[in-house]
Amino acid sequence: MLLGTSITRHPLAWGGAWAALFGAGIVVAAFLDWPTWAWSLLVAALVGPSLVATIVVLRATPRDHLAHRTSVFGHFFSRYLALVAAFIAWSGSVVLGAAISTSIQLAAEGNEAELTGIGFEVLAALTPVAVTVLWAALIVRCSWFLARLRGWSEAPATSEVPDAMFSARPRLRRIVIGLAHPGLLLATGLASALLAVLAAEVELAVV
Repeated sequence: MLLGTSITRHPLAWGGAWAALFGAGIVVAAFLDWPTWAWSLLVAALVGPSLVATIVVLRATPRDHLAHRTSVFGHFFSRYLALVAAFIAWSGSVVLGAAISTSIQLAAEGNEAELTGIGFEVLAALTPVAVTVLWAALIVRCSWFLARLRGWSEAPATSEVPDAMFSARPRLRRIVIGLAHPGLLLATGLASALLAVLAAEVELAVV
């Protein structure tokens, strides 16, 4: 009972403690060279509470719920930044693609079968990196919306979260909103992305 009351009153503190516990577990797993599936479970546990709470809050929020809080300048400036980021990503992909193509041709030494095999191996190694980068972008985007939706306090007295969400269960509503904190999601989500990139780099080096 006391534990439930404490979690209700301080959901963010408990979420942070949970993240710290499993973050320490991941460090131990890395030093002990645990298999990939084992520390992957730790990473899922690390980001799980905040991510699940975020999904619940965002699913309960209509798409146009924050429309009145977006200025015309903010709308156009965000699109401008998205275009700049897209151009940088496209330019980088062109350069990276050319470099990879040249490296594969040199490694295959003109053997078409080996050329195709190496190409698929490189693609299989790079795909997790690309997925992880997109995951990090999603985390940043969701954190930004959470900051606008419920602010940065642990348990905001007022927020843009719809009143209908868990209206009959106020304690659960308070816990979910507390765990759906932009800072907690950003920290755990980006940590999981960084760990995935490091794991993918190890796999790529092996390949």
